[in-house]
Amino acid sequence: MTTSLDTHTNFLAGTWDIDAMHSTISFTVKHLMISKVRGTFDGFSGTIVTSENPAENKVNATIDMATINTNQADRDGHLRTNDFFKVDEFPTATFSSTSITIDGDDLTIVGDFTLRGVTKPITLTGEFGGIATDGYGQTKAAASASTVINRTEFGVNYNAALETGGVLLGEDISIAVDLQATLQK
Repeated sequence: MTTSLDTHTNFLAGTWDIDAMHSTISFTVKHLMISKVRGTFDGFSGTIVTSENPAENKVNATIDMATINTNQADRDGHLRTNDFFKVDEFPTATFSSTSITIDGDDLTIVGDFTLRGVTKPITLTGEFGGIATDGYGQTKAAASASTVINRTEFGVNYNAALETGGVLLGEDISIAVDLQATLQK
């Protein structure tokens, strides 16, 4: 297993800005214990640093929690309240990597995720998509990764019992990240 990005055939050291126009942060959660609600966060930013020194490889990202979008305005409004994200007090969620490993195109990023003022380590696994130059001469890199978190560990405890048994919402949240980043010049 390779312990850094520096031996990948497409490796390029530098500082990369996450391109939100070509990236997505999405999630799913069980609803009524029979289906899933899907959504995205439409506002986010971040920086990826790739270095010749593997210990210096880093990802930092910030999500604007008010930009939650489940395609249902009333639900989105409820998700912004104290029942869920408490956006007035905790307007952002953040991620800061502590290690990045790659084996071929397989990518593992371990880091600290902060949501609603609670920080916990998480592990994202996925794939490095590669590096290309776009039509404007910009160098782009892409990767996708996912993880599952338990929302109650971050203080998101709202739920409701169902008359038929069970609860309204599952505790596990699947998070998927599809990122494209632009090399800074």
